Amino acid sequence: MTFDPEELGRSRTDLAETLKTLRKRAGRTQVWLAKRCNASQTKISNIEGAKLTPTLVDVELILRALDAPPDLATRVLALTRVANTEWQDVWSQRRTGLEKKQNELARFEQSSTEFRYFLLSMVTGLLATPEYVRASLSGIPGDQEKAIAKKLERQAVLHESSKRFTFILTEQAVRWPYLPDPAMATQIERLVSLSLLAHVRIGVIPLGRQMPTCPLNTFTVYDARIATVETSTGAMIFRDHRNVSAYLHEFSVYDGYALHGEQAREQLHEWADRFRS
Repeated sequence: MTFDPEELGRSRTDLAETLKTLRKRAGRTQVWLAKRCNASQTKISNIEGAKLTPTLVDVELILRALDAPPDLATRVLALTRVANTEWQDVWSQRRTGLEKKQNELARFEQSSTEFRYFLLSMVTGLLATPEYVRASLSGIPGDQEKAIAKKLERQAVLHESSKRFTFILTEQAVRWPYLPDPAMATQIERLVSLSLLAHVRIGVIPLGRQMPTCPLNTFTVYDARIATVETSTGAMIFRDHRNVSAYLHEFSVYDGYALHGEQAREQLHEWADRFRS
């Protein structure tokens, strides 16, 4: 399926109107539909009012309860997948402010318990030193000081023992010379230090050995419900179970190629020493 950015903007309202129309044509009330779907009437109302984006499972239950014909069900499920996908372009993010994006990420982090980060080309803000955070935002229009402060504030989530984090970094992500050599060594040693936290796993994928698959993007999976995929001009946010499951599978593949524990720390120390020398 291809995604038109304008279509993504309309799809939630279109889906809400479609489901509402289907229920009314079937001559059913929200209360009746809620009972058939084992949901609350409030949830059905919020779905039909576009206040809540239903999952694919939600819509399948609704379509089955309303006895929708197969061809119509196929079209509505396709619309549901679009409604569960969001495109955030970098220009819109900059217009609304760098700090707003940091607040959105903080909400993802507070509402999730298991995190999987695949880092293809650079270190993510949760793992970054202040110097690295500042360098990552240099040249981007907006209030950088507020964004830097918010990024550093978000790092506190790493010390919440009720949450579980796995970070997989390619050698390029670790060693890309974003900073002068001494600062890069400090950044790498921070990765070593964080890897000692009981609920944080940091894996690294060194170059130089066969890896018969090629990653295309940096991505993050929050629990098993949301996947965010970064591109050079923005980010896609997927909530459809099929898309999220695909990124969970991809993550597990890269996790299998990564070094963990003492092996990872030894490799990180070696890379840090190269910057020192």
